[in-house]
Amino acid sequence: MPFPALTYADFADLTLPSPVVAHVRVTRVVRLKPKQAPNVAPGKSRFFVEADVVSLLKGAGGVPPAVTYLVDLPNGPGGKPIKIQKKSEFLVFASPVPGRPGELRLSAPDAHRIWSPAEGERVRQLIQESARPDAPPQISGIGRGFHVPGSLPGEGETQIFLQAADGRPISLNILRRPGERSRWAVALSEIVDDAAEPPVRDTLLWYRLACTLPPNLPPQSLADAEAAYHVMIRMDYQVVMQGLGPCARTRTR
Repeated sequence: MPFPALTYADFADLTLPSPVVAHVRVTRVVRLKPKQAPNVAPGKSRFFVEADVVSLLKGAGGVPPAVTYLVDLPNGPGGKPIKIQKKSEFLVFASPVPGRPGELRLSAPDAHRIWSPAEGERVRQLIQESARPDAPPQISGIGRGFHVPGSLPGEGETQIFLQAADGRPISLNILRRPGERSRWAVALSEIVDDAAEPPVRDTLLWYRLACTLPPNLPPQSLADAEAAYHVMIRMDYQVVMQGLGPCARTRTR
């Protein structure tokens, strides 16, 4: 049963929107016949899974000690359905089915992964980070950008405001000084800390930025900036994008 390695962004894509994330142990599996699952993709088979919850990593409302869910898995060699052994352990990302206690609906076709302590810990840390009161918000868009030149040639500061889903003030701040590499940081409040550092890769703040911001600054972000500084603001935005690096994903979505 192939379960390719996932990146931080992959895990975040699965974890953050899923109301339930659980470590489960299979107690019973039934493979559905093609007539019972007519919409299954070619090369896959559908299984009805009953499992005990070993640990609930995420689930504000809780879940019963035993759950059920459907999962479509690729067939094995020769096109034969694979076998899911009893007592197999999995990490599932799901949502509860309204009105059906204990029944889960997987968040994505690949939201059912072989359990490993390493993956479980990675997901647990991501959940804890996202649950903090000061957790970085979702980015919903890019606001206006401005540039203020310094007193020396080549010196200046660019500020690009971002739009947060929760309305919180958030901005990118890029500082240029003659003979030095441009420095940038993120402010998650109206106060800009000159000593702040760029976000560490594979953290929630890095994910919110690297996996959401467009590759180029939208033209409307320059609407209130002086025309003479448009090129500089665009260049400083690229400083941020290069510093973030690519949002690597391996999942087929």
